[in-house]
Amino acid sequence: MNRLAYIAIVLLIGCVQLSATVYAQEFNWEDYYITWDKPSKHSGESMPLGGGDIGLNVWVENGDILFYLGKSGAFDENNTLLKLGRVRLKLYPNPFEGTVFKQQLQVDKGQVIISGEHHGIKAEVSLWVDVERPNVYVDIQANKKMAVEAAYESWRYKERFPKKRENNANSWKWAPPHEVVTKRDSIYTRDDKVVFFHQNSDSSVFDIVVRQQGMESVKDSLYNPLDGLISGGMLQSQDFTFVEQRSGKYMDTDYQAWVLKSKKPAAKHALQVSLHVAGPVSLADWQQQLKDLAYSKESKSRTKSRNLEWWRNFWDRSYIRIQPTTPDEHNERWQVGRNYQLFRFMLAANAYGEYPTKFNGGLFTYDPSSIDSTMNFTPDFRNWGGGTHTAQNQRLVYWPMLKSGDFDMMPAQFKFYQRIQRNAEWRSKVYWGHDGASFTEQIENFGLPNPAEYNWKRPEDYDKGVEYNAWLEHQWDTVLEFCMMMLETAHYNDADIRPYIPFIESCLRFFDEHYQYQAKKLGSKVLDQNGHLVFYPGSSAETYKMAYNASTTVAALQEVTRRMLSLSAAVVNDSLRTYLEEFQQKIPPLPTRVLNGKKMLAPAEIWARINNTEAPQLYGVYPWGIYGVGRPDMDVALNTFHDDPDVLKFRSHVGWKQDNIFAARLGLTAEAKKFTTLKLKNADRRFPTFWGPGFDWVPDHNWGGSGMIGLQEMLLQAVDDKLYLFPAWPVEWDVDFKLHAPHQTTVEGKLRNGKLVDLRVLPEKRTADVINMLGR
Repeated sequence: MNRLAYIAIVLLIGCVQLSATVYAQEFNWEDYYITWDKPSKHSGESMPLGGGDIGLNVWVENGDILFYLGKSGAFDENNTLLKLGRVRLKLYPNPFEGTVFKQQLQVDKGQVIISGEHHGIKAEVSLWVDVERPNVYVDIQANKKMAVEAAYESWRYKERFPKKRENNANSWKWAPPHEVVTKRDSIYTRDDKVVFFHQNSDSSVFDIVVRQQGMESVKDSLYNPLDGLISGGMLQSQDFTFVEQRSGKYMDTDYQAWVLKSKKPAAKHALQVSLHVAGPVSLADWQQQLKDLAYSKESKSRTKSRNLEWWRNFWDRSYIRIQPTTPDEHNERWQVGRNYQLFRFMLAANAYGEYPTKFNGGLFTYDPSSIDSTMNFTPDFRNWGGGTHTAQNQRLVYWPMLKSGDFDMMPAQFKFYQRIQRNAEWRSKVYWGHDGASFTEQIENFGLPNPAEYNWKRPEDYDKGVEYNAWLEHQWDTVLEFCMMMLETAHYNDADIRPYIPFIESCLRFFDEHYQYQAKKLGSKVLDQNGHLVFYPGSSAETYKMAYNASTTVAALQEVTRRMLSLSAAVVNDSLRTYLEEFQQKIPPLPTRVLNGKKMLAPAEIWARINNTEAPQLYGVYPWGIYGVGRPDMDVALNTFHDDPDVLKFRSHVGWKQDNIFAARLGLTAEAKKFTTLKLKNADRRFPTFWGPGFDWVPDHNWGGSGMIGLQEMLLQAVDDKLYLFPAWPVEWDVDFKLHAPHQTTVEGKLRNGKLVDLRVLPEKRTADVINMLGR
């Protein structure tokens, strides 16, 4: 090799290395760290932290480190999703009483680091949660020996009696049939550990709802998730000993504290909180299970390494980073990208829960008076219930997980429905004598309607299967979005969806059989003159009531049935396929109308009244994808978005509103940018993704979820086999992105100065399917 050739190769290698270095340095995770240099005033200024199915709110107040304990599935007799307590740490001497202070959420590592210095005493406290085992770790390291107190604090050390609005946290809401009692927890110390648990009594909201709704004849066949449920945990450290029990008051609620203290001063301390929810189970078995979960043969360093690896893989799975090379906390477009990541981090706190992430706060609710000063309630409070499932809100939490590739987080939502399928089928049998799963919009975690929404003051002759409720009556179709999510996991991730097929079939059969049943009650024919089912009475979302062929119902049945028929014979057998083909022919067309000479989508063929502020006429755009970019008759959907008077009147970015998503699906860049920015810019609270309360609560997870969906749809839309890139993306927004698409595809790339660079599509053959809507 001659000298010039050698120099050329060295320079080439150097350039490649430099290019790789520049690419790697374009994004720095520390830009996304949330760092506070002052302590918090109260729990409303807390940071979220979590993993597995545990969520913590962490903050420092008056020199004390505090954190709430939240865990998926911790329901009491009233179906409140209980906090499992609060932990308070005190360090002596205290490094957090001076002016040098830092609390930092390191999202890439899944940990919160708190550091401080006072009078020469420096300390750093690290908090993190094991993703695979339900354990919370607290590690303390100081420059000098210090003593540490760790107190477990409980406001349920006694019975409590929630009144009026406070019952919105449970299933009774505004209409409890009796005095409501929150039963006391059991708390004791043993072997210098604090053990705490709530053991559900024999009678619960389940028993009363079954009686209220006339289901006692099949009660023994109904699934009851509250039966024998025990929720609790254990605070421990091998170097701590129990010293005393104390009383106190935090914000609006008195509490008792069980205090552990380090046996001697040391420069390093470690504590662990283990949480466990199980049932039906005996107390002895629950205690043994808790012990087994708390102790592992794996070293702590190995556990930490495994968790760091999990978070690395999680963040490599997908991302959207706006203005990645010019981070600016005060720039709203940069906030949009950062907050998309932060909210996805909050969703990951319940990656592996038995129950789905609740739309009304997830695992991160806190003392409500910091949200509404008139709500002087306990930290267990959240608006719209704990075990109550509101499908229209929940769906927005789970739809974005497809494009983010978080397929492992979706089964919690699917299993929720599968567990209660049989109960929903019993509803159809008991009330109407036909098959199919009957799911209402607001259901309990045992599949029956919420008792307050069902209504205690019902006319004697009113159909017992229908909620006597102006918002919710005859609204059956919201479950179909979850059916489609199940089907999409096969489309996106090649998941085995055979276990979901009986559930989806049962949901479809309900509409076939129930509306034939209704037609027989009203007349002599079960189909209309075109051979179609008549979906009356129905409901188009909660807004257009007593609807005839509601667009939400028609679009959902069309698309779920079509997708089912696209599956192979190994998934859909011949008998089911024949049934679905016959059913498909009975589904009416999606309703349209003409206003001021313009054809547009209609919420239904006809309706009696308007009761809410949704825009279901655009559900054909999202979630059902019948209209939009790359689809025919786009002008019909555009007319609806721009000229439907109700759509315009109801337009907003707050809470579960979907205008940002509709705009993105219709390629309306300016509108998508406006409403998605309003969705995802910093919340009016200390932590930037604690949005709300909106229509629900804080943090508002359907606010965050709808924001995520809109941003994803602005970047990438999958239509048939085509991948539309930047269909509603502002050309001035630089972005790094990696998203998932159907057929096990990932699309990764960068936009710089309006030009696409470094596009990577896997599998590579799918690159030919990409259509760059910016044309550059």
